[in-house]
Order: sequence, then C-alpha cells, then structure tokens
Amino acid sequence: MARSPYITRDGYEALRRESEALWQKRREVVQALAAAAAEGDRSENAEYIYRKKQLRELDRRIRYLQKRLPELKPVPGRPDDCDRVYFGAWVILEDAAGETMELRIVGADEFDPARNWISVDSPMARALLGRALDDEVSVRTPAGLQRWTILEVRYEAPD
Repeated sequence: MARSPYITRDGYEALRRESEALWQKRREVVQALAAAAAEGDRSENAEYIYRKKQLRELDRRIRYLQKRLPELKPVPGRPDDCDRVYFGAWVILEDAAGETMELRIVGADEFDPARNWISVDSPMARALLGRALDDEVSVRTPAGLQRWTILEVRYEAPD
C-alpha cells in the first residue's frame, strides 16, 4: 500500500533534522571504522564488525530519508473549517461505554502509537476525515465493529 505524502510541518522538520544528524553520526562511525580496520585481523575484530553493522544501519536510514523527504508535502497548520476533522487534527472520541480517547491524525512517517498519533492512511483516520463534532464514526477492528462519537476537534496542541 502506498503511503500518503502528507506530513505536518513539525514532522517534516524533525525528519530533516534527523537526516542531518545521521550524516554527522555517519562521519563519526566511518572514522571509528577506519581506526578499527587499522588494528589488524578484521575477522576477529569486534569493534570493526560492530562499526560495519552500525554503518549499514545508518546508510539504510539515510537512503530512506533521501528518497522520502522530496516526496513529502508539509500540510499547513489549520484548515478553513476547524469544526471538521482534517489532517493534523486532535480528536477526542467517546465509545458506547463512555470511555474517551484522544487521537491526532498525522502523516505515515510520523505516526506514534505511544502519543496516540495515527497515520492518515489508517482505517480510523479515514473514518474520521471530514466528520464534525457529534458525528458518529464506525470502524471495523480485530475486535469487531466499533463506534465512537466525536466530542472535540482542535488544531492546537493540548496544554
């Protein structure tokens, strides 16, 4: 499945900073690798083996970011209609049992389950997009069809 190119401005800047930091880290790893290689027999040199692995991991992430960053489209902060759910919104939902949860709809490159940030490509986000306060949304989950009511929509970070 193709991922949406949308990302928040803060998310884009975070990825750009990560890319810059990775290049700096790569320079340090290359120097350490060269020093480890100069120590002799590479087949039994744990430092050399570790640094090669570290360099591969850095290069993999750098390649990904080099390819992905030009494809991304940062989305301006607030839509014209702030009463509806669009990209970047924080949404508070309530289920039938009265339990509430707060989600934020962000780009696929910045989703974070620990912060309840969901990808715009997720079924929940697709069900929420374009909906307004007090609308009911239904999403098929592994536990079956779930229903929530939208209690709040905002575009500023919570306090």
